[in-house]
Amino acid sequence: MKILLTHTPHMRDNYYGARALAGLTSLGEVVLHRGDETLEGEKLIAAARGCDLIVADRATALPAPIFDALPSLKAALRCAVDIRNIDVTAASMHGILVTRAKPGFVESVTELVFGFLVDLNRGISRAAAAYQAGQVPTARMGRQLAGTTVGIIGYGAIGRAVAPLASAMGMKVLISDPYATVEEPRFQQVDLATLLASSDHVVCLAVANEATERLINAEAFARMRRDAVFINVSRGNLVDETALAAALAEGKIAGAALDVGRAPDQMPTPAIAALPNVIATPHIGGLTSPAIEAQALHTVEQVRALVSRAVPDGAVNAETWTRKN
Repeated sequence: MKILLTHTPHMRDNYYGARALAGLTSLGEVVLHRGDETLEGEKLIAAARGCDLIVADRATALPAPIFDALPSLKAALRCAVDIRNIDVTAASMHGILVTRAKPGFVESVTELVFGFLVDLNRGISRAAAAYQAGQVPTARMGRQLAGTTVGIIGYGAIGRAVAPLASAMGMKVLISDPYATVEEPRFQQVDLATLLASSDHVVCLAVANEATERLINAEAFARMRRDAVFINVSRGNLVDETALAAALAEGKIAGAALDVGRAPDQMPTPAIAALPNVIATPHIGGLTSPAIEAQALHTVEQVRALVSRAVPDGAVNAETWTRKN
């Protein structure tokens, strides 16, 4: 197998790792991307020409022209869960398999949610920044998490991890997800409007797709309490950022914590991140060694399956995969 790993050197260090790279190298000839810019268009086609597999980082888009131009390509493996920038229909038309990595970041993102909850309600980063600037911060009354209500939008793997921890900390847990059934008696399943109106903290964990595009919009922020805070560690596509900026600037909500946004690579949008009542981090929710290694090593196992012409775990279009030889 000849395998293109699309990660830039920085992405390779932070989002793939030496152990996974060694595993990949043991299974075939690995072509490394040496440049600092994300591969796209003709440069991506040139790099992948003659390759059997592409192992793609989350920023590398694989639209139809890529698949049209690579007659030897057998599979495209995304080293992430999100495959929205892969044209699966086009891949299927050519008999090319598309896979996604398992969500190895659940624990890591869950921890960040609670870091945001504490910081938003106790002003930790605000006070630290003031001290580091040579100022003495004002001691402001914080909000204890125990006894408050957290609203979780989306009851997937991360939502199911956040909910019991929040309950153990003494928080009332509301969950809104029309596609899931909440059976745990400690949690209350409600519609989105009720969750928004009733929560001290709104945590956005829904999947990003056409149905959830701008799910959190001006109407949603208008339903929230003025002392409520909003946390997004899912995807920027879920939020109408014009509405979020207005809600923050006009005091319709008390604050926000964002690990994602609509800037490149799902980073928080700088203009919103700069607002005084916002805590923003550069898409680091899953940036811990165990989380990154879990997904990278999963792609190695997928390649191992492909070498033996087996359908790997994480395949999304196995029924149309014909380029197996």
